[in-house]
Amino acid sequence: MTELPAPGDHPKAGHRRTPGARRARCVAVGTALPERRLTNADLAKLVDTSDEWIVTRTGIRERRMADPGTALSDLAVVAARECLDRAGIQADQLDGIICATITGDHVMPATANIIQHRIGARRAWGYDLLNACNGFLAALNTAAAFVEAGRAERILVVGGDLMSSLVDFRDRNTCVLFGDGCGAVLVEAGPGDGYGLIGFEMHSDGGSAADLIVPCSGSALPATADALARGEQFLKQNGKAVFQQAVRRMAEVSTSLLDGLGLTSADIDLLVPHQANLRIIQPTAERLGVPMEKVVVNIDRVANTTAGTIPLALADAEASGRLHQGTRVLLVAFGGGLTWGAAYLTWGR
Repeated sequence: MTELPAPGDHPKAGHRRTPGARRARCVAVGTALPERRLTNADLAKLVDTSDEWIVTRTGIRERRMADPGTALSDLAVVAARECLDRAGIQADQLDGIICATITGDHVMPATANIIQHRIGARRAWGYDLLNACNGFLAALNTAAAFVEAGRAERILVVGGDLMSSLVDFRDRNTCVLFGDGCGAVLVEAGPGDGYGLIGFEMHSDGGSAADLIVPCSGSALPATADALARGEQFLKQNGKAVFQQAVRRMAEVSTSLLDGLGLTSADIDLLVPHQANLRIIQPTAERLGVPMEKVVVNIDRVANTTAGTIPLALADAEASGRLHQGTRVLLVAFGGGLTWGAAYLTWGR
C-alpha cells in the first residue's frame, strides 16, 4: 500500500468560508429505502459468517436490498419529492440537481438528468458526481459554491447507491458491509450571517486507489468475458488498509476543519459520520472529544450505503428530534479514491 501524506502535506481545500452576501444553507432532507431487509442470519446462509462475527467487526445487523429491476433513480425520485415537500419548494423552482453515486442508472446519461425529468424540475440542469463514500460531501460543497457565487438559488443534492449491484455475495469480506439507500438535501441561498455551510475541508490521494476499487467499471478494464468471469465487476477492498486510513483521516480532517474555523468539540451539537463501520465511528468521536450521545449511528439498520449514508443519517436525526433549526452539525466521510472530507454547518433556515 502507498503511504498517504501527513495532514500538513495537503493544501487546505476550501478550508474556511467567511460570511459574505450569501451563505448556502441545508433546509430539508428526504430519503428512500427499499422495503426488503437482509439480516446477518440471511447472509450466513450465503457465506461463511454469523451474526456475532458481523456485529462484532462492523456493528451491522441488517441492510436494505433493492428488488431486481430497481434503478437508483427510482429511490432518488422518492427521496427528492419528500425533500422538496418538506422544504415547501416545487420542483420547477430548482436550478440544479447534483447526484452523488457510483451506481447510477447508466454511465450515460447521468442519473441526475433522469431525476430532473421524473420530478418535473423543468428549469434545472443536472449532473452526476462520482466520489464514492465521500460523494455526498463533495456534492454538497459543489452545490454550496454555485449558490454562494450567485449562480444558483436552489440545488438538490442527492446521495445514494444500490451497492447490491456491485457486491459479490460470495465474498464475506465485502457483502456483509453494504446496503441500498438514497437521500436528498435541498441547498438554497440565505444571508451571509445566517444558518448554513460555514466551512469545509476536502482531500484526495490516488496513490492507494487500488485499496478500494471496482476494477471492471470503466475504460481501464473493459467488460470482457474473461474479466467478468474473474468477478472484476465487483467491488474489491483491502479492508485492513482502508480501515486504518479511515480511522486516521476522519479524525484528522475534522480536527483540522474545527481548528481552522476557531471551533472546538463544544461547538458540535451533532456529529454525522459516514456509516462504514462502528469501529471507525467510535474512535473518530473519541478523538474529537464528542460523546456518543451526540453521534448519529444507523449503520446497524442500513449498513454502508456509500453516498447515501450521511443524508440517511441526517433524516434519522431529524426524525428523533436531534436535528432541528440551528443545530450545529459536523459531517465527515472517507471513501474510495482515496478521499476524505468534513463540513461544518448550522441546519435550517
